[in-house]
Amino acid sequence: MKNKKSITTQILLILAVLIVINVLSERFFFRLDFTADQRYTLSKATKNILKQLDEPVTVTAYFTEDLPPDLATTRRDFKDLLIEYANISKGNVLYEFINPNKDQESEQKAFQAGVQPVLVSTREKNEATQKKVFMGAVVQMGEEKEVIPFMQPGAAMEYSLSTSIKKLSVTEKPVIGIIQGHGEPSLNAMNQVMQSLTILYQVEPVNLDDVEVNLSKYKTIAIVGPKDTIPDFHFAILDNYLAQGGNLFIGIDRVEGDLSTVQGKSIETGLEIWLSEKGLVVENNFVVDANCGSVGVQQRQGMFNFTTNVRFPFLPIIVNFADHPVTKGLEQVLFPFSSSITYTGDTTNHFMSIAQTSDKSGTQSTPLYFDVNKKWNDNDFPLSKLTVGAILTGNLAGNNESSIVLFSDGQFPVNGEGQRAQQLAQDNVSLMVNSIDWLSDDTGLIDLRTKGVTSRPLDQIEDGRKVFLKWFNFLLPIILILIYGIIRMQHRRNLRVKRMEEGYV
Repeated sequence: MKNKKSITTQILLILAVLIVINVLSERFFFRLDFTADQRYTLSKATKNILKQLDEPVTVTAYFTEDLPPDLATTRRDFKDLLIEYANISKGNVLYEFINPNKDQESEQKAFQAGVQPVLVSTREKNEATQKKVFMGAVVQMGEEKEVIPFMQPGAAMEYSLSTSIKKLSVTEKPVIGIIQGHGEPSLNAMNQVMQSLTILYQVEPVNLDDVEVNLSKYKTIAIVGPKDTIPDFHFAILDNYLAQGGNLFIGIDRVEGDLSTVQGKSIETGLEIWLSEKGLVVENNFVVDANCGSVGVQQRQGMFNFTTNVRFPFLPIIVNFADHPVTKGLEQVLFPFSSSITYTGDTTNHFMSIAQTSDKSGTQSTPLYFDVNKKWNDNDFPLSKLTVGAILTGNLAGNNESSIVLFSDGQFPVNGEGQRAQQLAQDNVSLMVNSIDWLSDDTGLIDLRTKGVTSRPLDQIEDGRKVFLKWFNFLLPIILILIYGIIRMQHRRNLRVKRMEEGYV
């Protein structure tokens, strides 16, 4: 009787604790985050954005309710995210979920808001079917709104949501200038970079031939991949800008590779000379790296033509980054046809290498012929950790401190135009946008932009670590079950001994 009473008391106590936890969880949202990139922990940038809101933001989430299990996780994660946003903003973030699949009126409302459905394959009652699924949201502040058409599963939801809120809440945007007129890619050719920059900045093309040009209004100026000769008086204008404390982002092409003619040559615009006068020497060479991208090579076998991807060391994949806001969170950036950078200036200015090649790299002089079928070996990569990205800070052209962020490749942020347009890896985009943020003294969204694992290739993990992870994943569940079994067995043995004692009731 006593045992039954005790068991009943324990059950009631457990139920009471569960009820209290559920009530508290509605008011205080809390979760533990053991992911490598802390993807389920709000960044400082997001918290600052939410705490500085002057007026309410409404998030209308258009999500199909009965989603397949893999997509249902995205809906749940997005709802958890909104709960955190509402708590931290102290009620300035309001949200609601609408099921567009409920009826025709709800579906029409989603369409009008700009949220588009996608078709996903599902299996119901052993039958494969296609289902129209909505997974988007509309963020609104006053009369302005931002649309997230589709929430990609596994994507960084915090970045999409926080940047939408930031874009709506920023009233006066700093101005960023992009130099044009020397064969640089147009702003349209850097579409992904421009989309990211316009969240925080007003971006304008700058022509230094304009007699009325006034660089003082620009927070930062970018020079990306010029191909034509730059007049001396343009450099004088840039020197004057640096003398006033201005900052420059420079992506320079010192060499050019043409795969249609399989030839590589030098590029001379005068920018390389101007940089060398400041101690930043972009060498006249091609960097080669064992860690590289690939090119498609046409081959013929009998009557058939087919394309084979061949690793091409002239397309280095950079994975060695300094601990710096510009490169924070980056995992890998493709640097096609880049050159090595060396610093020859004095120590009165501060030079920092922020992007380097792998331990197996080298250089080749121009001009050269690309042999795409060459069998590369370790002897072709006698060098290591060549600098391809650097920062120089100090009195670079006067008595005011200024900074230059330099990369020896002007094509890494370029999508191209028309049929040449291509989708860039997010880290390529982030590298330039992070640089502009740092130079403009606004690092708020850097943490968010690079949040989320973009690439974790197994071939870059040491063999010993691979073996450890494999056996750890295999043995851990078995060990936990054995430990539980031993504890349970010991508990039962103790209970059995206790029951055998004299006077036990």
